[in-house]
Amino acid sequence: MGVTATLSEFCATISLDRLPPEVVNRARFLVLDLVGNIVRARHDAESTASFLAATRAMGMAAGNAGVFGDTARYTPAGAAFLNGALAHSLDFDDTHAAGSLHPGAPVIPAALAAGEMVGASGADVLAGIIAGYEVTCRVALALPAGEHYDRGFHPTATCGAFGAAAAAARVFGLDADGVASALGTVLSQAAGSLQFLANGAWTKRFQVGWAALNGLMAATLVREGFKGASEALEGKHGFMRAYAPNPTPERAVQELGSVWELMNTAVKPYPSCRYGHAGIDAALALRAANDLKPQEIEHVRLGLPKSGMLLVGAPADKKANPQNVVDGQFSGPFVISSALATGAMGWDSYAGLQDPTIRALLPKVTCEFDPEIEAEFPANMSGKLTITARGRTFEQKVVVPKGEPSNFLSEAELRAKFAGLTDAILGADRAAALASAVLSIDTTADISALMRLAAPVMAARMAGE
Repeated sequence: MGVTATLSEFCATISLDRLPPEVVNRARFLVLDLVGNIVRARHDAESTASFLAATRAMGMAAGNAGVFGDTARYTPAGAAFLNGALAHSLDFDDTHAAGSLHPGAPVIPAALAAGEMVGASGADVLAGIIAGYEVTCRVALALPAGEHYDRGFHPTATCGAFGAAAAAARVFGLDADGVASALGTVLSQAAGSLQFLANGAWTKRFQVGWAALNGLMAATLVREGFKGASEALEGKHGFMRAYAPNPTPERAVQELGSVWELMNTAVKPYPSCRYGHAGIDAALALRAANDLKPQEIEHVRLGLPKSGMLLVGAPADKKANPQNVVDGQFSGPFVISSALATGAMGWDSYAGLQDPTIRALLPKVTCEFDPEIEAEFPANMSGKLTITARGRTFEQKVVVPKGEPSNFLSEAELRAKFAGLTDAILGADRAAALASAVLSIDTTADISALMRLAAPVMAARMAGE
């Protein structure tokens, strides 16, 4: 069989009872991570108002499908779009390093919306999500993602559309030919441009939500008898040959079913550029172990690889004076100062951009190229933190930052991240109940019950305001 047919057969026949338990458990964790992002972005992201207004204007806010953290009900298309766009709006969602993308944001919303359409069980939805992760990541690896990037494409949106289609198709129970046809249909809608980098445009999050919608639409068309193009991935005019100069299509099916790319997906414990995460890990550890106080700190050095310096270390004057959330996300001095001053680096940390204690630390933090850290790259996004305080030197090197596949977060740590994003919106008790429900998604008889959990909480909160 060809690449598309092989992947389609894999997706159509995937079942939780035949999967390694660790894959199923990791998938639950990844869903929890994404839901937390959606809830917070529904209320905090600057682009959300536009998303909601446009969705309403287009008649997609009159249905029975849910958006996390929202009291309204949407059409399936509206829910897939909004959940997908919101999932990516904080830039706090999961990452697949080798594929250079965020697989969860397009895949999980498409699977959930499909599940609500047909009253699917949580087990079928989770199986669809796992299938979607494998398709998204494996398609990116076959391009490969770097050459796809060089052509100006955003692989979370382009490759993610195929993963979303595969996920929705599996939830609908399509056979292998049906999954292949869904992939052949979403091929016509695989889009996503890196031009957002020119001015910080909101198109980065929009096109990810649209990929979720496109995947759902493709699978729905096929469910209603539609015929999609064959060999969508490897064909002469298929995705891989059209979107990258030197693809290796067979890479997409290499060790399929024995190596799980979902297990190679990382989560972000901190809502900032990944290059600063090793330094944050070190700052929190050194602060806790030595009871360091901000006023005691004389100087801090963050050792980075060359690529990390470009993103979070230079130019030094700009990084030492962040003025907005994006500045802070890409400022090594800010994330380290926040961690040292407060013992945390979460989404609420950006409220401290002008905090006097953090501001006093900023000029004391310097980012420098470190050959020892460069030697760890690209296998690891490492960092080394050296703090001078009390006339002593405290140093810690972190090779594998928290959240990477080999240093994944525990359930307690994932719940803490979830709580940090959702408690302010849902209330601590309700947020904890939602987390528990998400973590037992595969035992839910009808996914709609889970999707409705946030709505009455929000109604109660709004009534009390």
